[in-house]
Amino acid sequence: MTHSKCLRKLGLDGQISLWGYSGVARKAILALKYKLAREVAKELARRAVENINKRRLVFPKNPVLIPIPLYWYRGNVRGFNQSEEIGKLIAKDLGWEFAPDLIIRTASTVPQAGLKRKERLKNLRGVFALNPRYHIRDTGYSFVLFDDVWTTGSTIKEAGKALKRKGAFSVWGFTLAVTR
Repeated sequence: MTHSKCLRKLGLDGQISLWGYSGVARKAILALKYKLAREVAKELARRAVENINKRRLVFPKNPVLIPIPLYWYRGNVRGFNQSEEIGKLIAKDLGWEFAPDLIIRTASTVPQAGLKRKERLKNLRGVFALNPRYHIRDTGYSFVLFDDVWTTGSTIKEAGKALKRKGAFSVWGFTLAVTR
């Protein structure tokens, strides 16, 4: 959870990462993203749920898992969104709501991999928005933004701002891995 003195109006209320971005976790995530090894998603999701249960990790009440969206073009080229594939399985196993289209990516950006911290922050500024088909103010849900890797946090933080601007009360970040 974010310390009460560190909370910001548009900031995350908490963040959880399951593993360090190294070893088997890193290899599996890279295989899924860049070698299009979709079957890896099932194993990553299964291991993630085991890890959550084993460590008794506490997420907010009434969670809705939202995978970080890809821009439509990148999604078409890759053929799938790895965060959506894994997130769908995790949400199902944990009994959470799943909303893959709640957040939309409004612009194409340069891939974050290889960018420095300042470049990452600038690259994603303002590219996420609430899907106009949804209304989230006073829903009673907590929103959990899901992505594969937390590097600077810029992706999840920017998506979180889009939710908070539209009235979300509780927004958390959740990733499989974190770089150190």
